[in-house]
Amino acid sequence: MPQPLLSASAITKTFFGMTALANVDFELEAGEVHALLGENGAGKSTLIKVLTGALRRDAGTIEIEGQPIDPRDVKDAQAHGIGTVYQEVNLLPNLTVAENLFLGREPMRFGFVDSRAAVRRSREILAGYGLDIDVSALLETYSVAVQQIVAIARAVDISGKVLILDEPTASLDAAEVERLFAILSDLKRRGMGIIFITHFLEQVYAIADRTTVLRNGQCIGTRSIADLPRIDLVSMMLGRELEQEERSTGEEREPGPPVVAFEGYGRKGTLAPFDLKIHAGEVVGLAGLLGSGRTETAELMFGMQEPDSGRVRIDGTDRRLTSPRAAISEGFGFCPEDRKRDGIVGDLSIRENIMLSLQARRGWARPLSRREQIELADRYIDALDIRTTDREKPVKFLSGGNQQKVILARWLATNPRVLILDEPTRGIDVGAHAEIIRLIERLCADGMALVVASSELEELVAYSSRVRVLADRRHVIDLTGDALTTDAIMTAIAATDTGREKAA
Repeated sequence: MPQPLLSASAITKTFFGMTALANVDFELEAGEVHALLGENGAGKSTLIKVLTGALRRDAGTIEIEGQPIDPRDVKDAQAHGIGTVYQEVNLLPNLTVAENLFLGREPMRFGFVDSRAAVRRSREILAGYGLDIDVSALLETYSVAVQQIVAIARAVDISGKVLILDEPTASLDAAEVERLFAILSDLKRRGMGIIFITHFLEQVYAIADRTTVLRNGQCIGTRSIADLPRIDLVSMMLGRELEQEERSTGEEREPGPPVVAFEGYGRKGTLAPFDLKIHAGEVVGLAGLLGSGRTETAELMFGMQEPDSGRVRIDGTDRRLTSPRAAISEGFGFCPEDRKRDGIVGDLSIRENIMLSLQARRGWARPLSRREQIELADRYIDALDIRTTDREKPVKFLSGGNQQKVILARWLATNPRVLILDEPTRGIDVGAHAEIIRLIERLCADGMALVVASSELEELVAYSSRVRVLADRRHVIDLTGDALTTDAIMTAIAATDTGREKAA
């Protein structure tokens, strides 16, 4: 067997007693694009940081062309031939293209920076990528796609052996992705080894030679893309085989009247236009792999991102949801995926966290009295069984499940008509997990309209009235009734025909 270009064996990394990587093996051949895949928390970022010296591994070995290396930091990894380009281009937009290409390694002449040499060399380097631009112009004057190519050119020029691309296509349109893939194909022919991290299965099958899947810090396996059916890849990533499941919702409920309808709603580069009508008393599940567009859909609905196409109708009347404030005024609530970053205000008390949305809805000119805040907090602490000894305790000291309940209480206090939940059961204990699911079912039975984005397929099948499947930032198909099974969801996720007619 030929010697791998990069070999990592039994890589282990822990943080405060929690295992992020457990004996992970990974190999990269010269002239190969190797897709590194996995859902949130799988260990992809940790592995990349170990390979690039941004983190020190606890155990395991790393070799380049058969020679052991021990990268102490990113610069040391670059010296060994490993370069990285991230989704957010890590260059300086207020410097010129040439200055960015040679930042920290400027050509010198008589003790001074030789700017003319940098410009000349920059033109030569970028010409090899089919890029003919003014390298004396500021980087910020160019598109994200051009900035991405400049970042790749810099990484290759510095390192020259291994190129790691972390979500490089997340902000690119189809034409820009095609251009990037042409560059990667050329780098393959030059013998470069490329690690390609993405959540777009279409792109994996378009450019990658092999894939390695991580899940919960463990290596699930490495397979040749040519021999790997998409449904098998989805199974590797989600950790479940296809099987028929019975729905556990019991008696089917008839949905009430439509509350909100999104028509041709979308945002270029973020989410393809979609149609979705949501009724009172139904749960619409959003299913798809990480990066499929679940969170983007939720954020567009709540006004966190502004659409550039389509319209929204509430009770049959056109409305504008251009900000969270506008969405709240229309009776929307939103529980974000990252509750610690986007949900709770850790240093505020449970009481203060619960009253935030209701106070925002009323306006700060009409403050809730201390008595009203206490009554509100006590009512929802009791109703949702929030485990605390004191309503005045800072919310950051609660468990993950109880923090999630506090965020739910915050929105329930506003009596929303439409409640959007993004990964409501992620990272919470089994008991709280079951309580959140029961709460979703109870709210639905009470007539509330819910939209739930989740990677937990069994849960979606259990409590959803219907599930909208997404892939590659497109709404693909609706599944209802007997067709709503984990088997059907996974098959739809893995389907190659993402351009099929979307369900209304």
